[in-house]
Amino acid sequence: MVRMSDVVRGIVREKSADAAKDAPAPAAPPPPPPPPPPPRPRPVVEAPRPAPPPPAAEEPRAVEPAPSLDALPIVHETPAESVEPLFSELQLFLARVRELIRTGDAFPWSEYEQIIDRGAVSLERSSELFWVANNTAALTGVDYLAFHQARVAVLSMSIGASVGYDRPRRVQLGMAGGLIDVGLWQAPETLLRRLDALSADEQTIYRSHPRLSVELIRRWSAPREGFVEAVLQHHEREQGQGFPQGLHGTAVSQDAKILGLVDTYTGLTMPPAPRPRLRPHEAIREIVRSKHEAFPSALVKALLSEISVFPPGTLVRLNTGEVGRVIAVNRNHPLRPRVEIVADGKGQRLTSPKTTDLAEAPFLYITGAVAEGGH
Repeated sequence: MVRMSDVVRGIVREKSADAAKDAPAPAAPPPPPPPPPPPRPRPVVEAPRPAPPPPAAEEPRAVEPAPSLDALPIVHETPAESVEPLFSELQLFLARVRELIRTGDAFPWSEYEQIIDRGAVSLERSSELFWVANNTAALTGVDYLAFHQARVAVLSMSIGASVGYDRPRRVQLGMAGGLIDVGLWQAPETLLRRLDALSADEQTIYRSHPRLSVELIRRWSAPREGFVEAVLQHHEREQGQGFPQGLHGTAVSQDAKILGLVDTYTGLTMPPAPRPRLRPHEAIREIVRSKHEAFPSALVKALLSEISVFPPGTLVRLNTGEVGRVIAVNRNHPLRPRVEIVADGKGQRLTSPKTTDLAEAPFLYITGAVAEGGH
């Protein structure tokens, strides 16, 4: 029995051994419940970054309205100009220059520059104008000097492009090329037909034409002094053997050297009648052989790269005996153009010509040119 005094003192006496034996055994505690499943991981949500401090107050900007479709510029690609009419237009313009000398009227510089600029654009797009100027004949009713100067204008711009001239400088070069010989319109017409057999007095007249040309150009108030100098010096040569001043290479402008080279080439390939003409590759050979001291080698190479030893239209014989006509030049391989085979190795004309690119046919090569109508 538990006494009240023990309870008050917080003391519980042990039960007697007998009471312990008689007491029933305590029930086993129930098994603990299974642990709950671990909670599924929650997606980690990045804490929002603190907002940057508000920028300083600015004055509100006016919102520009978007341009309407009607206001947007429309770019039209200019179609390529047909080269034959363009070259004819240049010839006709230069033929009018002869009349200006007689009438004393003002020179239409703006019209002239526009024609030359169109020529420069055409040459940038393709070489068609170059070959028209290289191979064509003078228009009916256009005298030789107008035709000759038109050729010089076009071909000199091609050489200018080869040596790195930008378009404005090529246009200036072309404008000079079209006027190099205007002074010769004041000389007797028979002078040009006998350049290889001039008397002393005729030589003096001929050698004065660069100065006469410049006098006319200045009288017409030339817009650029640069091409006036080129016209004056286009007959000067590297070793001082030219005229009218006998200048040596370093004293002659680059433009004048290009004009002099092209003037010589065009005079050999299309001379005034009745002087015999040379084919383009023959003219190049003549320049290299007999005039190698007259022109810088870099310009001769530039002319060669443009003309090619075998320009389009040249009849050539292959190592197989076949005859072909050059139809295109490979600039990287000037001795291996594209040819149209027109006759077999026995000289028999083919009913269906075949085209061969010699740059892709290593076992075929040209042995030489063939005279027109030859076999």
